[in-house]
Amino acid sequence: MGGGTEANALYSPYPQFVSRPKGKAIHNIIQDRLRQFTGGGQYQNQSLLPKLDEGRISGGDAVKISVYSVPNLARPSFDEAVKKGTFKATKKGESFGPSWSTHWFKITIKVPSDLAKKEHLEFHWDANNEGLVWSENGEPLQGLTGGGDRVEWIFPKSWRDGSAHTFYIEMACNGMFGNAPGGDGNQPPDPNKYFQLNTADIVAVNLEARQLFVDFWIIGDAARELPQDSWQEHQALQICNDIMDAFIAGEGSQESILKGREIASKYLGDINSHQVYDSGKEAIVFAVGHCHIDTCWLWPWAETKRKVARSWANQCDLMDRYPEHRFVCSQAQQYKWLKQLYPALWKRVSEKVHKGTFIPIGGSWVEHDTNLPSGESLVRQFLYGQRFFESNFGERSKTFWLPDTFGYSSQLPQLCRLAGMSRFLTQKLSWNNINKFPHTTFNWVGPDGSQVLCHMPPSETYTAEAHFGDVRRSETQHKSMDQDNTSLLVFGKGDGGGGPTFQMLEKLRRCRGISDQVGLLPRVKVGNTVDEFFYNLEKKAANGTEFTTWYGELYFELHRGTYTTQSNNKWNNRKTEILMRDIEFIATLASLKPKSNNKSKSYSYPKKDIDDMWEGILLCQFHDCLPGSSIEMCYRDSDKLYVGVWETGKRLVKEALEVLGFEVDEDEGQYMLNLLPWKRHDPSQLMSAQRAGLGAITLGVDSPVDCDLKLIEHQDGSIVISNEQFQIKVENGAITSLKDIRSSRELIPDGEKANQFVIFDDKPLFWQAWDVEVYHLNSRKEIKSGKTVVIKNDYNGISLFTETKISDKSWIKNTITLRSASYNDYPYVEFDTEIEWQETMKFLKVEFPVNIINTEASYETQYGIVRRPTHYNTSWDMAKFEVCCHKWADLSEYGYGVSILNDSKYGFATSGKTMRLSLLRSSKAPDGHADMGRHHIKYAMYPHDGGLDHRTVRAAYEFNHPMRIIKPIPQRRSHFEAFQSVRLVGNPAIILDCIKRGEDDPDVSRGELPKRKAQSIILRVYDSLGGTAKGTIEWDPDYLPVEGAFLTNIMEDDLHEVSYPKTTASFDFILRPFEVATFRLQLPAI
Repeated sequence: MGGGTEANALYSPYPQFVSRPKGKAIHNIIQDRLRQFTGGGQYQNQSLLPKLDEGRISGGDAVKISVYSVPNLARPSFDEAVKKGTFKATKKGESFGPSWSTHWFKITIKVPSDLAKKEHLEFHWDANNEGLVWSENGEPLQGLTGGGDRVEWIFPKSWRDGSAHTFYIEMACNGMFGNAPGGDGNQPPDPNKYFQLNTADIVAVNLEARQLFVDFWIIGDAARELPQDSWQEHQALQICNDIMDAFIAGEGSQESILKGREIASKYLGDINSHQVYDSGKEAIVFAVGHCHIDTCWLWPWAETKRKVARSWANQCDLMDRYPEHRFVCSQAQQYKWLKQLYPALWKRVSEKVHKGTFIPIGGSWVEHDTNLPSGESLVRQFLYGQRFFESNFGERSKTFWLPDTFGYSSQLPQLCRLAGMSRFLTQKLSWNNINKFPHTTFNWVGPDGSQVLCHMPPSETYTAEAHFGDVRRSETQHKSMDQDNTSLLVFGKGDGGGGPTFQMLEKLRRCRGISDQVGLLPRVKVGNTVDEFFYNLEKKAANGTEFTTWYGELYFELHRGTYTTQSNNKWNNRKTEILMRDIEFIATLASLKPKSNNKSKSYSYPKKDIDDMWEGILLCQFHDCLPGSSIEMCYRDSDKLYVGVWETGKRLVKEALEVLGFEVDEDEGQYMLNLLPWKRHDPSQLMSAQRAGLGAITLGVDSPVDCDLKLIEHQDGSIVISNEQFQIKVENGAITSLKDIRSSRELIPDGEKANQFVIFDDKPLFWQAWDVEVYHLNSRKEIKSGKTVVIKNDYNGISLFTETKISDKSWIKNTITLRSASYNDYPYVEFDTEIEWQETMKFLKVEFPVNIINTEASYETQYGIVRRPTHYNTSWDMAKFEVCCHKWADLSEYGYGVSILNDSKYGFATSGKTMRLSLLRSSKAPDGHADMGRHHIKYAMYPHDGGLDHRTVRAAYEFNHPMRIIKPIPQRRSHFEAFQSVRLVGNPAIILDCIKRGEDDPDVSRGELPKRKAQSIILRVYDSLGGTAKGTIEWDPDYLPVEGAFLTNIMEDDLHEVSYPKTTASFDFILRPFEVATFRLQLPAI
């Protein structure tokens, strides 16, 4: 019967008699009770909260405050404010403003003897706005957020000596998210907000009470969030109640607080240092600190510069206090601002970078939009970003970091690999409002076959608060568990800056403690880097793990209105991108012009000017600037920046052309300067080309007798115009018939109208500037136009003018032009549209219904094409009811198609047979005046026999690249041969998109990185149509004495030498479908 002794068989520690009744705990009641301990409300004075401080004092001799209120919304430096400002006495309770103003506070504290004996002292400051603590000698120390968040500054222990000590606080009259009125942070800012100084105190902090607060917070989260059928949830709930009972029993004494911590340790273990992460147990969640700072959004660039200093100073402080803390931060532009404006903090950050705790990441100039910038702009984002990191910190980024951008171009995998990055992190697709993105960790594949390893943190945020729930969701929302169970948890206050707080790091220690002590919560680790996380994934892939693949663009099913909002900003982006292409090409030729005996002034490639222009353009491509989702102040800033780009650009073109013996002259010029790499005609000027491809074209008008243009005006008001290619009928501004004469084909369906302006009600669910929702299509309304009249009829073209009234305040003036087909390589119908736009929450588009059937339409993207559905078969198809395109969109069937070209638009939709170009929106938040005013838009309809091919690509390039009219400078040699010194021949799908000097050429380099010994020319080509393409680069050896050619990456690192017969001045190459290739032509050493 068990084998024990008789005594043991009779003995039991279980009492024979009950001492008292004991009921079962009522789960929801004891759970709701937890709020009494750390929350406000009627029991606050009996809770833990009053125990967090052991003493507090303000005013009097302890805290003396004076203020310099800076006039005119200026933001002076520390030296300017302290040395030139007039400080006046002030106190708590006073208010400061208005919005965006700056106030410098001089604060002198003297710690009373009773507080000096306390364990831990801090200075607390809270005016519900942002601030920066400065030392008396002008060193930025720590940022302050306000509103109860990050209000503490730990001043030196040496200040307990009874003497007076001085420091400064720079107050910015804006909150973390600007100055929006009321509770809607996306409304236009209130210009007259004032901020009351509520707290300016010396505080003795009860560190044990503060730690118990965090203990209770995390264990309470476990009680609330773990499954109720788990013992871990029940134990967490019991532990919390035991802590509260001990606190009550001890009447809130310090002993009761210590007892509470002892009870908490049963659930947490020892979590009082970073050694909690040294248990040796395997973690699957890797937490990294982050501080996403929107370079502009609800505040201007000038405020971003201060946000950077406030946020990064905080992180340097936390790294000194928490050895495990690893902080990643992207955007080279922000690092450059810090280096320029805050040299002491820059030094501090640089030290942390070299220590490995402050980690630059991302590899781009800013966290840019990837839908709208050109391919070359994407290249320059990487080129300028990576070069900054390399020149300042000794290495390039391996991870492209873009957590908050509104969709991701299909060419990013290829460009990332060409910039030295094999890894990509984002999470924005978790915001999709139609379909849930199905992967967490996967291979993202571009159209050329290049891939990057992509991770989207399953916590679905880049600003996690490091809550218990954030760690838990890192497992429960992980969608790639079949291949790998690890994930990143990106934590820290962001968008408005700030970054991680000490509370977040304390919470993560406790989360790790729970995992090790009781389990069920995924084990988190702080101290690893992003590169270490991705390295482990890449190692798994190398060892046979096959991650899921995703081909093509990562389309974001939200924020589709950003393809259209802030039209003027997008116009400047497109035009300055083209300007930079021209400048670099002409300046390259001018800088390499063979030496001569004439006395022409010396010329150097204008690298500094070009860098400044590119950095400005790249800055404006930030993902809340170019998409149109910032406040009005930001667009005043970007407008001013673009004015500077245009002024510099005009000067650089003038100077480079003068070196080559030319000057621009629109009135008396003799030549058209073609900077595209193929033969072209300008349909606005009847002329013949002397040279194929790049070069100067003689401007010569042909006889009007040869003109094929015809016009017939009918009594019903309709007008028929034609050339040898098309016959077009126009009625009240709309095209009711367009016949391709050569193909005997009517392109407009019966009863339909092309160039029909339509307007939609535009009220998205929340994000006004960002979003357009699918239901807006139900509100379509045709705008009736006035009578069409002939305003031009000559050998240069027929132009028809129509004025359309949208409302009492808004109108459209539209000119339709048909030019001779005889002198036009790509005959199209042009539309020149002037719009006065004063609407509210309306969306203006122009429609082109066509007799073409295809389930897919094609859209130009960076360095290629994206094909998207024209139907709504599935929710994934319907989600693409509004998409992004660049210079053209095309709908083709076998044997025929129609392309719509544009000069500055990006929003488009093809629904069935209807092609619809988005023109203007009128959102009222966060910019209350977005797009109001005058707009000038050009677009064209290009019908083409045959399918989509190089003709559409070239037509769109020509539509966007008007030729300059130039003439030779008298008594100077004109170097016509310069423009033919580099040529591309071969497959017409290949585009020569960039000609520039090498970044590190000896006569170009600005000294950031080691110089090359020889001069060089950089050429960038790509396949535009998606097929294997063979081409040839040729050069004029008399103008360019090339000694060798190299294939490089976009960083201009040589990959391998291109072999070619040295007796020739050319080499052949082959591109993969949609491949981007960069070549370096090396010239003699200088």
